Amino acid sequence: MITKYMLKYMKLLNKFLFHTILIVGFGSVGFTEEAKLQLPNTEMNFFSGMFDFSDQKQRAVLVGFQHQNEELYRETFLGTLSPITGGFVTENQAIYAYTGVEWNFDVGPFNLTPSFAPGLYGEGDGKDLGHILEFKSEVQASFNFSESSKLGFSYNHLSNASLGDKNPGANSYMFNFLKTF
Repeated sequence: MITKYMLKYMKLLNKFLFHTILIVGFGSVGFTEEAKLQLPNTEMNFFSGMFDFSDQKQRAVLVGFQHQNEELYRETFLGTLSPITGGFVTENQAIYAYTGVEWNFDVGPFNLTPSFAPGLYGEGDGKDLGHILEFKSEVQASFNFSESSKLGFSYNHLSNASLGDKNPGANSYMFNFLKTF
């Protein structure tokens, strides 16, 4: 059950995440080339949005992160493939942790990034998706606003591929801030 205190807490958490993203994003724009070479080639994706927005009774605010090591990639006929690991939590204490693969298509300053990741889902006080194993299919569009930072929007669908007794699925959208370190 969502209380007014939980909603207030989640709104404060979203504000904190937004301000943290601004500080990290703009605070690190001034790195020199030498400093960039000393840091691992890692991309972090911080996101916040609406979990299961298409279900009026079960929708919930979510916050999460995703990690991608850009040194671990493969060039294929499908584009550049690289592994991802991440997770999110909703205001109803539902949690999802995943690992998978994403494809990166860069078109100038714009990026299109579809991904697929199996993961483990715990419903908490949120939506029962029918099984602990859920599969996340996602597409993300982003814009490079600096050499090491991107802003994006993504949509994903969680499904258990009928592994459980039921498979209601969940559709979510997120606003993303991606930072390469």
